[in-house]
Amino acid sequence: MPVSTDLDDPRFTAAGLFSEAYTGLTARFAAQFEEHRLSAVEFEVLMRLARSPGSRLRMTDLAGQTSLSTSGVTRVVDRMDRDGLVCREACPSDRRSSYAVITEAGRARLDQVLPGHLALIQQWFIGQLSPEQLAGMLDSLRTIRDAVNPCATAGSSDQTAVQAA
Repeated sequence: MPVSTDLDDPRFTAAGLFSEAYTGLTARFAAQFEEHRLSAVEFEVLMRLARSPGSRLRMTDLAGQTSLSTSGVTRVVDRMDRDGLVCREACPSDRRSSYAVITEAGRARLDQVLPGHLALIQQWFIGQLSPEQLAGMLDSLRTIRDAVNPCATAGSSDQTAVQAA
């Protein structure tokens, strides 16, 4: 039975190119994270915490900012707490809530990872684009992110949200 949809539809091309670029970048990043005994999710948690006001986020906000469920965030933060990279602090205004906070050991691990990570970003992502292309892409990605993941900046101030994006 023939397919009635135009397989040359530019929407397929756009989604496919985005997926292929993302897959290629994450594979390069994952190899570098492994050198520093971090998973991609652990790196994301450390970055989100380090870039947040007070270097902390409520667990629910951390879940909103990452690809994890609230139970997934709990498991990752528990593991990272055992490794000394983050700790939990009680929320003084809501006993049911707690904060994940990056520790000095977590910052030290980021300090080890970030030079190589930034080099990969420059080589395989930013360095592939002109400044004008980069500015347009960042605007486009923020528009898409805000539509599909409105919780991505949960718990961040407006200025921090813009910078973290």
